[in-house]
Amino acid sequence: MSYQDIITIESGKRSGKPCIRGMRITVYDVLSYLASGMTFEEILEDFPYLTKEDILACLSYAADRERQTLLIK
Repeated sequence: MSYQDIITIESGKRSGKPCIRGMRITVYDVLSYLASGMTFEEILEDFPYLTKEDILACLSYAADRERQTLLIK
């Protein structure tokens, strides 16, 4: 499954930020948790409606955005 199947962007939800499966949790939220040192397991425990695939989709989305930024320069 690709991140495009998981990450959604809706103009009226969270100010158009990329979210997970139409929920109100953003890619930024998940990346921030990972950056603060939380493990996949801790995130999944705190947010039982998320899946490992959701977290991987956030990482894939961020990597793709970074790649696109490099291509624009």
